[in-house]
Amino acid sequence: MDHSFRSWLIENRAALGTFGVFVVMMAIFVAANPAVFTTWPIYSSVLTTLPVALFVVVPLVFVVTAGDIDLSFPATMGFSSWVFALLVQAGYDPFLGLAAAIVTGSALGFCVGALVVYANLSSLIATLGMNFLLRGLIQIINEGKSMALVTLGQSWAYRIFSSQVFGVPVQIFWAIAFVIFAALLYNRHRFGAQVKIIGDNSDSAHQMGINVKRVRMKTFVFMGIGAAIGGTFSTMINFTWWPTAGDGYLLPVLASVFVGGTPTWGGVGTVVGGAIGAFIVAFIQTGIVAAGLSGFYVQFFNGLIIILSLIGHRWNQIRYR
Repeated sequence: MDHSFRSWLIENRAALGTFGVFVVMMAIFVAANPAVFTTWPIYSSVLTTLPVALFVVVPLVFVVTAGDIDLSFPATMGFSSWVFALLVQAGYDPFLGLAAAIVTGSALGFCVGALVVYANLSSLIATLGMNFLLRGLIQIINEGKSMALVTLGQSWAYRIFSSQVFGVPVQIFWAIAFVIFAALLYNRHRFGAQVKIIGDNSDSAHQMGINVKRVRMKTFVFMGIGAAIGGTFSTMINFTWWPTAGDGYLLPVLASVFVGGTPTWGGVGTVVGGAIGAFIVAFIQTGIVAAGLSGFYVQFFNGLIIILSLIGHRWNQIRYR
């Protein structure tokens, strides 16, 4: 075997392993119900909502690699998309609404990062608290009421970000572009290297001259940006903003990151693997129901895949650590 190819296999073993799981899973689903899984509509349905998760999974890989966790992203999705919905409903251009949502997400990410990095709070507890705080604020102000954006379908923003091209939801192309950008940032840019070094040993990173706090802050801001884009895309897909926007993504996104090959102990991870993990989680629910099983099996298989993948990654990464 060529040495360079072997090195590539070793370097990408986590993502390749995740892809192998996805292929086997899809083969089982196709065999279980070929009438459903050999037709395009089921894939179109999944690809419509999958990009929302991808925009959040990818930056979370950076946060986890740096040794932290962010559980506030569901509320950041809801809060940022709320800003988007307010501006669109007030008659402003949706492009301006998207820009405002991204600025909002960045600001929320900065606030969350400040609590963790500068106030030195546990990222698990601080981000969970921020999730409840922001969600509560949304509910208090809106009193549980949704916002219908009836004019959104006629806008250029909708055509560019949320329409279809030859039957394929266009948002999947934007999500794939985001994954490619993040993968290059993670694997080929100084920022990605610094994130890995900090997650592996923050003291060594500090001695190497890396501004540890600044890099950790950047990961949380990136998380806020991804959550804002994901929340806005979700609103554009549904033409409606809900006060619970983003709530259903907490467990699937976490599952995608860990199934994708980014372990919980920091220092190592894979953006592409996380994206493939998002495909696995997205197809589990559809595949289980299409295979003829009850929807009650979904949580069971989600948990099973998470546990098995963590065991596999732990076994796979021992020598690396």
